[in-house]
Amino acid sequence: MELIHRLIELFLDYFLHLDQHLGDVIQSFGVWTYVLLFAIVFCETGLVVTPILPGDSLLFAAGTFAGLGSLNVWWLFGLLCAAAILGDTVNYWVGHWVGPKVFTREDVWYLNKKYLDETHRFYEKWGAETIIIARFMPIIRTFAPFVAGIGAMTYGKFLAYNVIGGVAWVATFIFGGYYFGNIPVVKNNFSLVIMAIIIISVLPGIIKFLQEYLRARPSTAAK
Repeated sequence: MELIHRLIELFLDYFLHLDQHLGDVIQSFGVWTYVLLFAIVFCETGLVVTPILPGDSLLFAAGTFAGLGSLNVWWLFGLLCAAAILGDTVNYWVGHWVGPKVFTREDVWYLNKKYLDETHRFYEKWGAETIIIARFMPIIRTFAPFVAGIGAMTYGKFLAYNVIGGVAWVATFIFGGYYFGNIPVVKNNFSLVIMAIIIISVLPGIIKFLQEYLRARPSTAAK
């Protein structure tokens, strides 16, 4: 239990002080920072076992450092767009090949079936546009292409939405950090800004949970 608490503390510290950690990475690794950022974005979008990796906040922080001149904003934009698009593409084909088996089993250790079911319901509501909308929603962002592969969405159609969503997502946060991350009020409260981005990112999921909880209360009370 103590180890779990320690891991949670480290995880929160990483997010709350993302500006400091990324600054240390840039100083230590220089140009290899681009490779690390590419790998994180690729894994966060491409591997269903890593949905908790930083996404929105990492892009914003990277854009902020680009605004300071520590990173090249156009290299960031190009590489991370490629990482996001490639990640979703890999996720789609993994879902296409192995996904159908997942929905028939409950004991799949390498992913959370609850997230899959939630993403499946999200698809039923929004259709193919889910690929774009999900880019701005943690967890669902990771599972949406996987479920698209399971559902055998036409790859050409998936690819079009994948490119549009990936470019829009990366551009929003990279250039958001680039243009606004170094405004004094933002820069002096960077940890709070990162926390706000995280809260806004997970807000749709919280609202969904509350809606499900409130809908379940009357039936529970009736029993």
